[in-house]
Amino acid sequence: MKSYDRWVVPRFNELMKPRINWHYVERFFQVAAWLLALAIVMLSLGPPSTRPVTGAGHNFEHLFIFVATGGAFGLGYPRRTWLLPIALVAFSGAIEVAQMMVQGRHARMSDFITDAAASCLGVGLSYVFMKITTRATKV
Repeated sequence: MKSYDRWVVPRFNELMKPRINWHYVERFFQVAAWLLALAIVMLSLGPPSTRPVTGAGHNFEHLFIFVATGGAFGLGYPRRTWLLPIALVAFSGAIEVAQMMVQGRHARMSDFITDAAASCLGVGLSYVFMKITTRATKV
């Protein structure tokens, strides 16, 4: 072994370790979460004619966007895991109540239940993901 190998090889191995700056990851998911929440507000309170129609069913559309929103909030605010479901259930309720004030829109209890459950599911999935990844990085 050459004399410079004692310094170069360990230093090279240290530099090649994958590093993730979790601050930037959290910031990305915070922005994504608020954009998804804004999209929910705009799609829910806008005129029915502007609502995009997909091939998926009505409940699946609600399930998908609220799971994504809950997951993004969960990954963006990982230290607020127990507050997020409460806030997202309140957000789901507020959306349904606000729809009663918009002409051409209607509030449904089934939408509220789907939205609230889906957002809680998203937060729960993000919590499990964070536990798995932090446990894997500690090993």
